[in-house]
Amino acid sequence: MRSADAQEQEANTNIVKQSTAPAPAPAPAPAPAPAPAPEKHIPSDELAKTSPLLVEYGPLTFSPLVKKVVPAVVNIAVSQNVPIKHPKKIVIPPSVRGTPLEKEFRQRQHQQQQKITEAGSGFIVDPSGIIVTNTHVIGDSTDITVSLQDGTQFPASVIGNDSLTDIAVIKINAPHPLPYVKWGDSKKVEVGDWILTTGNPFGLGSSVTAGIVSARGRDIGSGPFDDFLQLDAPMNPGNSGGPSFNLAGQVIALNTAIVSPTGSSVGIGFGIPSEIVAPIVTQLCKTGFIDRGWLGVTLGDNDRHDGVRIVDIDAKGPAYDAKIKVGDRIEMINSQHVDTVRTFMKTVAMAHPGSKIELQIKRNKRIINIIATVGHRPKDADN
Repeated sequence: MRSADAQEQEANTNIVKQSTAPAPAPAPAPAPAPAPAPEKHIPSDELAKTSPLLVEYGPLTFSPLVKKVVPAVVNIAVSQNVPIKHPKKIVIPPSVRGTPLEKEFRQRQHQQQQKITEAGSGFIVDPSGIIVTNTHVIGDSTDITVSLQDGTQFPASVIGNDSLTDIAVIKINAPHPLPYVKWGDSKKVEVGDWILTTGNPFGLGSSVTAGIVSARGRDIGSGPFDDFLQLDAPMNPGNSGGPSFNLAGQVIALNTAIVSPTGSSVGIGFGIPSEIVAPIVTQLCKTGFIDRGWLGVTLGDNDRHDGVRIVDIDAKGPAYDAKIKVGDRIEMINSQHVDTVRTFMKTVAMAHPGSKIELQIKRNKRIINIIATVGHRPKDADN
């Protein structure tokens, strides 16, 4: 038998042997995992329910405005009979020559006319059927047909027109009151304001376009009283006579002209402000014509915006009777500053004949005030 000391020594020896034995070879490293395939991005087809607004204020849709005003906007078809120009020699068919029908054939050839139809726009301003449009839309027409939004058509008669401002009023007789629109105050319209334009472009039927007011007080050389709002809402041939609305659904301009090298819209359209159109429409409905004010003066060119200079006076005009003299510079009219010839002409023309206007005049470095009685504007008058 071995002693306990011997056993303990053997155990210690075994421990030393185990601790000094060579370590087993390390296991081989696992093979690297293959790189994942790049993730494939597929755009979502989910429709956004909401999105942040890029413009805090302004219409998100014009639909409520369109529903309110478009029923009062009409399409106008204008027909005019124009004689067809024939050669001097009328060719008689052999089957007719020498028969009783030859005389009738010759008469028909001489009397034959061609009907020309053009399209424009207008808008109803009274439920009785009073419609505003442009003078150049109705022209010298012999047949005017108005189409409402629901497709019903009515013949129209001319109440009156004013060629100097290109404003005309026509009327239809419907068996029921018609939808109509009201005037807005164009004096409150600012550059950059939204507008909605409606009309009948290219005779296609009722259409709407939207844009902003690009400029005020434009003079495009179409007449002595040019004072247009420039609009960038698309307008094309056929939009003439239609209205432009503010966001309250009020008419602030009568669409009248475009500037385009192609004949179609390039974003430059012009409308007559309602402050000019509304009183002319009222006067046309009362009398059928416009009786404008007149002073009988000739004005010099002025680019200093400090009044208008008198260069000539009609010896039979109101200015002569009021003791206005050549060389006077009119600086104020009815307490309003006169900065351009156009401003002066428009103010005098809108004054009712027989009414009095107060003029502040600079004469030889002195300021004097003169009261003048407005006269009736002759057809061939300038100022």
